[in-house]
Amino acid sequence: MKPVLLIIAPNQFRDEELFETKEELENAGLATVIASKQKGTCIGKLGGKAEATISIEDIQTKDYEAVAFIGGAGSEVYFNDRKAHDIAWEMYADGKIVGAICIAPTILANAGILKDKKATVFADGAEQLKSGGAIYTAEAVTKDGLIVTGNGPASSRAFGKTLAASIQHPEKE
Repeated sequence: MKPVLLIIAPNQFRDEELFETKEELENAGLATVIASKQKGTCIGKLGGKAEATISIEDIQTKDYEAVAFIGGAGSEVYFNDRKAHDIAWEMYADGKIVGAICIAPTILANAGILKDKKATVFADGAEQLKSGGAIYTAEAVTKDGLIVTGNGPASSRAFGKTLAASIQHPEKE
């Protein structure tokens, strides 16, 4: 199976959302690759460090099983990022799982992927999801077809487990 792509902000990604999600995916036997705006060390809100081994500009979606956008204040660099939106759409169009946690589901809403889909987000982003056409659930983790969303740090493990199960047992839309 191909690795799962985890896209983080270069600064201020939410540590738990990256590290706990990554751990749950790897516990399920899935490999992960971390990407960001540029390759190199990225710093989390709580001071955690992660190495992005690929820039989002160099991503070829065919090389990955799924994608998850990690939240935190820094993730807003992707809210209106054309390449991030293209990555999400290409994965979705190829029938692959597309995930986002915390405020990062805003990326999917702005890309137009959440139209008429059930999704959750950190409470501050509820209106942005609704304006993107999503059906806001306020749940910790919501899965709707190929889309998996989580609402914040406290749901990181459940988000990771739901992603892993969705990748390993995909449903057709």
